[in-house]
Formats: sequence, C-alpha cells, structure tokens
Amino acid sequence: MRIGLIGAGNMAGALARGLGQPAVVSDVDRRRAEELAQAIGGTVADSNAAVADEADAIVLCHKPAQLAGVAAEVGERAKAVVSILGGTPVAAVEAAYPDRPVYRFMPSIPLEVGRGVVLYAPGRRAADGPEEEVVELFRAAAGALVRLPESQFDAATAVMSCGPAFFALVAEALADAGVAHGLAADVAARMAVETMAGTAAVLDRRGDDTRELRRRVTSPGGMTARGLAALERGGVRAAFEAAVAAVVKGEPA
Repeated sequence: MRIGLIGAGNMAGALARGLGQPAVVSDVDRRRAEELAQAIGGTVADSNAAVADEADAIVLCHKPAQLAGVAAEVGERAKAVVSILGGTPVAAVEAAYPDRPVYRFMPSIPLEVGRGVVLYAPGRRAADGPEEEVVELFRAAAGALVRLPESQFDAATAVMSCGPAFFALVAEALADAGVAHGLAADVAARMAVETMAGTAAVLDRRGDDTRELRRRVTSPGGMTARGLAALERGGVRAAFEAAVAAVVKGEPA
C-alpha cells in the first residue's frame, strides 16, 4: 500500500518513520516536505491533489482547521482517507470526504521508534475500503493499537499522546533533583532517561504490573519507601489527575 502524507510536521515525521516505508509527501513548506521525504526514502508531490493521485490512501497530517480547504483541493481523488487530526471526529472528516472510506487514528511521538500507542476509530464506510490493510500497517508500526469509541479519545489522548511530555517532565525533575545533590547535569539526565526506559521495558515484559514492580524495588522502611512516601506527600497522584483533567476538559494552559 502506497501512503501519501498531507503535512510534514512533527507527528507526520514520527508516523512516517514508524511506518518504515517510502511515502509521497506534500506540505505548504516544501523544504520540510523534502526533508521528510529524504528521511524515509519517499518523494515530494507538487500539490495535495497529486498526493491523492499517487497514493492508495492519504493521511491527513495538516492542521485541523485546514480540513475543508485540503478536501476542496483533493476533491474525489482520494481513494481512502486516514486522519490523525487532533480533536477532529470521524464524522467531520466524512463530511469533508463524502463517499470515501475514512479511518481515524491518534498516534504519539514514540511511534517513530516503533513504540507507543495508536488509537483507532473507523468511519461508517471503513469496510468499503482497505480497512484491514490500513489497520495492520499502523499496528505493525506501534507498540500497541487500541480500538476505542471516540467518546474516550480525549481521556486516552491525555494518557498516550500527552504522556511523553509528562514523562519527559518527570525525567527532567528527577535529574534536576540529582543535580541538587551533587550529580553532574549530563550524568543525572542520562541516569533518569535510561532508568525510565529500562523501567518501561521491565513493565512491558511483565505485563504492565506497576504495583508488583514497586513491591520488588521497595524494601520496608528502606530508601525507596522513603522516596515514595515523599512523592505521595508531594501530591504526585493528584498532579497527574489534574493534568489529565486539564487535557480532557480543555482547560487553558
């Protein structure tokens, strides 16, 4: 299946690298399109319509506000439409591309290294197009593909799409704390990142059992127990609850 990317921003780049195959790319910034196409062994199209002509399925990676304008340019040339547009339900994409099979996915940055989660919600005409092939393409590119009703997308996005930024902040805070107690900044940062990566790998291997991992690491009354107690007193759980609520409720930053 030949994929066409309309838009070559950060998420398009992560997706393209995760899919691991050449694609035809267009973007209002041609240089950005050229850089992405070169990175994945793809080609640059002169227009969005040309992407649709060359691709078996187009992937909408542009800004959500551009949905109607891009659809007007592409017209009926799209054979199948894959959307990764944030906050844009399947129905809105189907209205812009009537009589076309539409597939909504929500990827995250870890996709560029073959990890992370991709959410999936099919459109009404999904079965009329290459649904199985499209789903398997995304499933192979990610750590996990989760099919959810769109009503749960906001909560899921807070966990799996915003999560990398949340985890990066945790790693940064942990490293900064190490620096405050005498570690060199580069050493502390490397320790925090490698420890986070290793912890994720262990959890993945052992079935995502976070409580069991904490039990294994924590001796009664020991160093880890003291540190965990300090985190609980500091409100780490409440902070994450507030972060997810802010995403779901659309609260201003």
